[in-house]
Amino acid sequence: MLKLLVACDGSPHAQRALEAAARLAREGVTLSLDLANVREPIVYYGELPAFNAPELLEAQQLAQRGVLDEARARAEALGLAVRAVHALEGQPGPELARLAGELAVDQVVMGTHGRGALGHLFMGSVAQRVVQLCALPVLLVR
Repeated sequence: MLKLLVACDGSPHAQRALEAAARLAREGVTLSLDLANVREPIVYYGELPAFNAPELLEAQQLAQRGVLDEARARAEALGLAVRAVHALEGQPGPELARLAGELAVDQVVMGTHGRGALGHLFMGSVAQRVVQLCALPVLLVR
């Protein structure tokens, strides 16, 4: 059985990562699938938090649940059985790498936004960080 962790952010790129996992299943590979979404913490500018911090956090968590619910529904529509979903908070690259190790998955599957070198220089790349931090294979789907 191949244990996969699929990173989900609600983008078409993440949907293609699910489709890649489904192709493996169609080829006869038995899969155990975990889905993960990492939301970045709310950043406050200045010394005092926003007056509506609890509402902001609740909205973030609701959006995160929506992304994970949609990913689960998409995975199930593709014929995949989802073992668990993980709603995390922190920096996406390190959190996904940490979770992959914690779950002892065989491979991480994630979509890449396909930015060029200049885009990575200014914006960074979650996929790049996961590849750097993981001691296991990472399948990047474009």
